[in-house]
Amino acid sequence: MRLGRFALVFAAVMAVLVAVPFYFPQRYIIHICVMTALFVTLGLSMNLMLRTGLVSLAHSAFMAIGSYTSALCMMRLGWPFSVSFLASGLMVALLALVSGPIFLRIKGVYFILLTYALSQVVMLNFMEWVSLFGGNSGLSDIPRPVLFGMVFNTARQFYWMALALAGVSFLVARTIYRSALGTIIDAIKEEERLASSLGLNAMGFRVLIFCISGFIAGLSGSVYAHYMTFLSPEAFTGVMIDVILINVFGGAASPIGPVLGAIILIPLPELLRDAQEYQILAYGILLIALQLFLPEGLIGLCRRILSARWRRS
Repeated sequence: MRLGRFALVFAAVMAVLVAVPFYFPQRYIIHICVMTALFVTLGLSMNLMLRTGLVSLAHSAFMAIGSYTSALCMMRLGWPFSVSFLASGLMVALLALVSGPIFLRIKGVYFILLTYALSQVVMLNFMEWVSLFGGNSGLSDIPRPVLFGMVFNTARQFYWMALALAGVSFLVARTIYRSALGTIIDAIKEEERLASSLGLNAMGFRVLIFCISGFIAGLSGSVYAHYMTFLSPEAFTGVMIDVILINVFGGAASPIGPVLGAIILIPLPELLRDAQEYQILAYGILLIALQLFLPEGLIGLCRRILSARWRRS
């Protein structure tokens, strides 16, 4: 899709999404929209890692770090939201920068286990360091954001904030994939030795993507913290499963994949609220069915349908 045409389509879609609260003013529906937009952002951050051929289980911890960083910066240091918001992403990016050169030397299932261990260590610190993080009781009365003299204290305002973050995250991911950096990432994923022999610093580029991915995840955590005004380690339980499912269901080959996945899967628990005890079972069956029948997700299905129509025409 050409740049001009894409810009028009993107602007039209965003305009429609911005108007959603006016057509569905119920707070319950807007809350689902806020969470969907946040998981679009988190799903896109994971999509960047999947593009390198690696599955990270640290993104729930990255979101949690961003949440606690932003909340504590405002509560303990008195920083404005704009600075706290930026600090939430930078804190996660710093962790990714420090751990990346160590973790990214490991491939396959061992990398997955390392990122899972990192996630568990981070969450354990949140639970045990009571004086700073509040332990299992968490942090309460987290301040609302103030931007341009306006206090964000309604679900509608947070929806627009989360939507803006999701839109920017999508543009960042799309720009990376269509740039020289995206080509390099694909080359490293397909044949790292060949790419290295051509003078590419494979480790350096992987660390860069790890940092960008963490930065975006941290920002989503910041918005989540000030929207909920309460944080506890329990709030991030199961986030990682949702993020992986979003990418698998939507399709990890394109940034549109996690967008579609989040729009469909995040409202699903609300639809299954009466059968809450079967949610995990439903997710498991869904994941198996996707691997069997839609290994490329919804994006792959759409491409096959369009390809079949093109051949017929």
